[in-house]
Amino acid sequence: MLASAIIANKRDGQKLSRAEIEFMIDGFVSAAVPDYQMSAWAMAVLCRGMDTREISDLTECMLNSGIRLQPATDRPRVDKHSTGGLGDKTSLVLAPLLACCDLDVPMLSGRGLGITGGTLDKLEAFSGYRCDLNATEIDQQLKSLGCVITGTTPEITPADRKLYSLRDVTATVPSIALITASIMSKKLAESLDALVLDVKFGSGAFMRDRVDAEQLAESLVSTGNQMHVPTQAIISDMNQPLGRMVGNACEVNESLDILRGAGPKETRDLTLHLCASLLVASGKVTRTQDALDLLVAKLDSGQALRRFQQMVEHQSGKFVDYLPLANESVFASPTNGRLMQFDGQLIGQAVIELGGGRRKLSDRIDHQVGLEMLARLGDTVSAGQPLIRIFARTNATRAVAEQLLLSAVSIAH
Repeated sequence: MLASAIIANKRDGQKLSRAEIEFMIDGFVSAAVPDYQMSAWAMAVLCRGMDTREISDLTECMLNSGIRLQPATDRPRVDKHSTGGLGDKTSLVLAPLLACCDLDVPMLSGRGLGITGGTLDKLEAFSGYRCDLNATEIDQQLKSLGCVITGTTPEITPADRKLYSLRDVTATVPSIALITASIMSKKLAESLDALVLDVKFGSGAFMRDRVDAEQLAESLVSTGNQMHVPTQAIISDMNQPLGRMVGNACEVNESLDILRGAGPKETRDLTLHLCASLLVASGKVTRTQDALDLLVAKLDSGQALRRFQQMVEHQSGKFVDYLPLANESVFASPTNGRLMQFDGQLIGQAVIELGGGRRKLSDRIDHQVGLEMLARLGDTVSAGQPLIRIFARTNATRAVAEQLLLSAVSIAH
């Protein structure tokens, strides 16, 4: 069996057998299939798609490329995954909040893909934070804290670890098949009792159209349920950033605000909704309202914030109440009118130009740069009114970001 023949088959629209998919995944992990062939295969999958059986086979092959975490306690194990978007920081609140409700959250997360910031990149804004825990360390932390947010390791879904990085730099991110297999192989490796998925659509998401998001949600839920993990999904709007902050340290600061019982309402509400879904699915409570009441109490009492601090410190991070940001300036409205549209791709590109994202795999992240949204869609604005606060390291990167933001904002007179 030759990788080139398999690539050609998928390029020509043929269905791949389980053996062909297994050959590509196992060969990629062992380096028998080089990066350039895997890139071509991923592009063929993006262009031609996969049916339900192919996606299930791909997910299982990626899952079987490594070990699975085993339950560390008798508490229900749950997790959440978002398909990503601008300012999506709900994981930072969800994990410690659910841990305060006697659930285990063994969250295996990733780094930035495209314009979407990665949960691990955000947490590394805390100096020393470790994202490379092994299975034993994950078990120990779950026993003591009930939550962990770390990356995949050489032992856990190594196929996804390699393919995840390759997709980011080969324009193969927005594939339903590859997204499904990536998400579900990591989540199934956690040995979960329940999973909730936040599938986003809009200009700031991988899926621009709601119909595409619904198709992805269906693929994810189907795959999870086929693998005997109760799975549900919600569809959420990403036509503007979630909350106010877009970046790494600035998103962590917003998450800390929410953990203190404050923060932007839309971010808080979405996080509570995701958490409530898992509390009900795990059997901890029977009514959604009871779940919400419990969650709000944990937030407002400061318990969730203390658990988050413990998690950061347990993973060798130096916790601070507020992470420092780069020098700030303001992008002002160029005219009077109503704020009608944000181009999420351009906003995300502005963050990348500031240094808060990656153009190529080897790029280093500047955690202190980013944006703060000072207005929301539908707001009436005046010429000269501050619309976006920019946190920039240099005048040159600030100037590039300003030009992108000028094109990203649409104001109707």
